[in-house]
Amino acid sequence: MVERAQRPLRADARRNREKILTAAVRVFATEGLDAHLEGIAKAAGVGSATLYRNFPTREALVEAVYRNELAQLCDAAPVLLATKPPFEALRAWTGLFLDYVTAKYGMIDALRAIAATGSNPYGHSREMIQAALSALMDACAAAGTIRTDISPTDMGAALEGIALTSASAEQRQQAERLLELTLDGLRTRP
Repeated sequence: MVERAQRPLRADARRNREKILTAAVRVFATEGLDAHLEGIAKAAGVGSATLYRNFPTREALVEAVYRNELAQLCDAAPVLLATKPPFEALRAWTGLFLDYVTAKYGMIDALRAIAATGSNPYGHSREMIQAALSALMDACAAAGTIRTDISPTDMGAALEGIALTSASAEQRQQAERLLELTLDGLRTRP
């Protein structure tokens, strides 16, 4: 049986999908697993039918939100490097990493439930994040703004540690202080 290629979404359908994903991040971050899909549709400014046409189940929406947030985080690295000095690009990206972690924290129970069914919403996440972080750190090292004895794997572990201890929105100030401390330790000294 020959499968038909999926047609690209019309512009309005693509905008609606993006609005749903954006609203879902906000709603899941504040309400967690208790978020009602109808509330997400309302927050996105679309009807429930539009939400269900794009995401037939809660699990499909949660996984799509997670993958979209991951893609946005990783896609930001080259954009930041093209528009900012390397260390400022790294600083900005680590702030986006905190946003990503906060969004994921609100969906963690749903993501675990999806993983328990055998699906892997996290597939390649670590590698994608590590590649983005490596690009940023390589640019910083080439510019002489960070120490070269700290690997992207080490920095990733530090970011994960900050995420584990300060992932909720209420702990954002603490996370930012810990991030600043980590970045300060990464800088080269004159």
